[in-house]
Amino acid sequence: MKIIILILGLIVGYFLNLYICRLLREEGLVIPSPHCLKCLTHFKYYKSILSLSFNCQGGKCRYCKERVVLQYLLVEVLNGFTYLALYGYLGVGLQFVFYAVVVDILIIVSVVDYYFQVIPDRCHIFLLISTFTYKLLQLLLYDISPHFLNSIIGLIVSSGIFLLIAILSKGGIGGGDIKLIGVLGFILGFKLSLLNTLISFFVGAVVSVFLILFKIKDKKDSIAFGPFISIAFLITILEGENIIFWYFNSLF
Repeated sequence: MKIIILILGLIVGYFLNLYICRLLREEGLVIPSPHCLKCLTHFKYYKSILSLSFNCQGGKCRYCKERVVLQYLLVEVLNGFTYLALYGYLGVGLQFVFYAVVVDILIIVSVVDYYFQVIPDRCHIFLLISTFTYKLLQLLLYDISPHFLNSIIGLIVSSGIFLLIAILSKGGIGGGDIKLIGVLGFILGFKLSLLNTLISFFVGAVVSVFLILFKIKDKKDSIAFGPFISIAFLITILEGENIIFWYFNSLF
């Protein structure tokens, strides 16, 4: 089963790459068919999944021999192993499907934000629609309360914290980050949304110090915060409850 989940994650990762690369190029998601971004040669879908053919092709386009951007491979591999992690914690079911979709959107958000310093509103909207659908399915299939009040509080608190920081820092945090942390707060609810917010700042601080120390970024350079929020969300859904338990157990 793990092999099936991994392959599924790799295949979905390929389509995530396809969408990311075409998002700002205003190309269709399926049409035109996959092609090399340099020579524009079209090729079959099964030959374009980089993680399945990367080694065989030496990491290059099989037609023009242009080296494949490492991001393409990383997205596929990251998505595949994230699916495995979700499967290990959640098993196969409605919850796995929902969080897999959320992680897929967050990978898109992270890559686009890293390259273009913007988070498309369509990603926020899709996350909200997916969350409403998931909560309603939980109610219909498993008679689980959607806890919309808790979700709304999580949205208001997490986005409010980011909005306050954005005002105090005079633009240190973008509007896309505020909307993203708010939507994820709606997914997590009040308690876990606070943890998600704290972890995102911690991850952001650690990575930023690393980038500055190794002179990858300068102190004056802007650093996309979307990837930090996404990493924090994954940590929160997988280990959030354990982290909270450990904290209060150590404190008291």
